[in-house]
Amino acid sequence: MNGVTPITPAPAAPFLEVAGITVRFGGLRAVNDLSFEVARGSIHALIGPNGAGKSTTFNCISRYYQPSAGRIRLDGVDITRHRPQQMAGLGVARTFQNLELFGELSVWDNVLLGCHAHSANRLGKLLRRPDAATRELVDGLIARVGLVPERDTRAKDLDFGRQKLLEIARALALKPRLLLLDEPAAGLRNADIEQLDRLLTELARRDGITVLLVEHVMQLVMSISDRVTVMSFGQKLAEGTPREIAEHPEVIEAYLGKGAAHA
Repeated sequence: MNGVTPITPAPAAPFLEVAGITVRFGGLRAVNDLSFEVARGSIHALIGPNGAGKSTTFNCISRYYQPSAGRIRLDGVDITRHRPQQMAGLGVARTFQNLELFGELSVWDNVLLGCHAHSANRLGKLLRRPDAATRELVDGLIARVGLVPERDTRAKDLDFGRQKLLEIARALALKPRLLLLDEPAAGLRNADIEQLDRLLTELARRDGITVLLVEHVMQLVMSISDRVTVMSFGQKLAEGTPREIAEHPEVIEAYLGKGAAHA
């Protein structure tokens, strides 16, 4: 090597960093000293039994809850004290476990509303006279989630699984850098789960969107995730690749009980 020491590239900074956050509700610690990192352009799953603190963690990242301790950084910026309404401007979009749609509005209009954060028009004008680029974006997102046949259907008339897909399309209308999905596969049929698998993989691999999802459908988690963080009783139980998590005895015990872990 002629006496030249090779330079090892510095590891890439995490796109999202959750550092030691704790959330208390009275005397209950819903999240306790939780830390994990999400790489840019990756698909990262946050899993665990019901009541593990997953949605509470999501609400901290999207700034609906304020942690009593710890820090949250997005692309190097400390967002721990940001307000929820600031997150869209930072490129963060999310869906909810309990749907947040405008039931009386059509599929098309629900997605259109998601464009408001980056539109120069006021909301009323946007709804009345969206420009050609906005109409093209809305049409493309509806096609991307497979809702073209329901384009003019009221959101409340869709089945629960289709409403989930609509909420994802509306979140994508914000043109996010970070997409937070709270149980996106809940209520979906097998064919819809396969479509969701393809969509999320494409968003990360082709579009470079970082995806963090809370999910109970292990078929989806193990298929698409680059990394998985497991929570139990508000704390991090394990973290690793899908294969490492699937074989982790403490994870098996948390989900299935001690007998399954020993087996």
